Amino acid sequence: MLDIKFIRENPDVVKENIKKKFQEQKLPLVDEVIALDAENRAAISEASDLRAQRNALSKQIGMLMGQAKKDPAKLQEAEAVKAQVKAQADRLAELEEKETELAAKIHHIMLQIPNIIDPSVPIGPDDSCNVEVQRFGEPAVPDFEIPYHTEIMERFDGIDMDAAGRVSGNGFYYLLGDIARLHEGVLAYARDFMIGKGFTFCIPPFMIHGNVVEGVMSQTEMDAMMYKIEGEDLYLIGTSEHSMIGRFLDQIIPEEKLPQTLTSYSPCFRKEKGAHGIEERGVYRIHQFEKQEMIVICKPEDSMKWYEQMWQYSVELFRSMDIPVRQLECCSGDLADLKVKSCDIEAWSPRQQKYFEVCSCSNLGDAQARRLKMRVKGADGKMYLPHTLNNTVVAPPRMLIALLENNLQADGSVKIPAPLRPYMGGREILVPKH
Repeated sequence: MLDIKFIRENPDVVKENIKKKFQEQKLPLVDEVIALDAENRAAISEASDLRAQRNALSKQIGMLMGQAKKDPAKLQEAEAVKAQVKAQADRLAELEEKETELAAKIHHIMLQIPNIIDPSVPIGPDDSCNVEVQRFGEPAVPDFEIPYHTEIMERFDGIDMDAAGRVSGNGFYYLLGDIARLHEGVLAYARDFMIGKGFTFCIPPFMIHGNVVEGVMSQTEMDAMMYKIEGEDLYLIGTSEHSMIGRFLDQIIPEEKLPQTLTSYSPCFRKEKGAHGIEERGVYRIHQFEKQEMIVICKPEDSMKWYEQMWQYSVELFRSMDIPVRQLECCSGDLADLKVKSCDIEAWSPRQQKYFEVCSCSNLGDAQARRLKMRVKGADGKMYLPHTLNNTVVAPPRMLIALLENNLQADGSVKIPAPLRPYMGGREILVPKH
């Protein structure tokens, strides 16, 4: 969310940014919110003047009442002043009600106006315009056929989607045996990897209040992702970033406590609305999965440095397991409204002979901090808004696809990358049962 003062002083910049995000339908919101803001500031100014007058008149009434003991005429004068105070009180009540109404309208519009994107973001209407920046590792295609990932898992008796469908419906799964252990091994390795980078491990709440949801994501994202608990002001988190950033709701962070570098584990729950292609069946796009996340809260001047560092951690993690990846810069139309800059890390799929998304790194500037009223107290005593960033460390369902495909052997066995072996009882290879 932008600062209303910034919109007021830079309407053309805000409108141009909306055009760059291909959201022309939002252009009228800029003039509308500026007009509402002017009306609101006028109401606030008039109310402030009335309060000052009321204080002065109240003192005058007290003085006249004191004089009325000697001069009865002063009593009548005091009553006239009281009537004036009463009229002003009625007007003040009207203005306060108007302020509340206008503030709500302004807030509603402000939530819809997208954040100002970084100048380095490529311009394009959708993800087809995302730009490959660089590759890490050589993508290879073996000389044997690679089955679909669920077929690989089934050879190890490692997945049961039929039973999950009967129990929970489409978009759920049971992981079993070695595949389940590999899933947990990936999470444990990712956790320890980030702890080794100096991040503090955290397990957050898996449900959050509506005001936190509003603080951390756009309305469009919320509608497409979040599951609400019926009859309660609680939502299941779609990623641990939601509750991790929400932890600082309405808090003042001492500057010496920055940066906050946190890595969190959580289950994630997502509606995943819309039709999906044949390559997105199996465990690629599901309603429930687990994830290790990284979150940074820092000084504004440090956020781009952290952005570069965070996506590089993802590359390092995947390359440590011999999985080729590439960095893909997200274009303006593919950025969620709160994001300043974002990139995806995509892993190589030997079966599809193309890359697919496994991590997403985002710099949200001060948007989440402003929405959540999160502030930093500087050494000079002044308050400012920090910047927030997040990035996927690993989400095992998709990581498993990349790991299984890139480590599958011609005989159907799966090589276990060296960093995962301590979490798999020292085993170097998984042998299929079928």
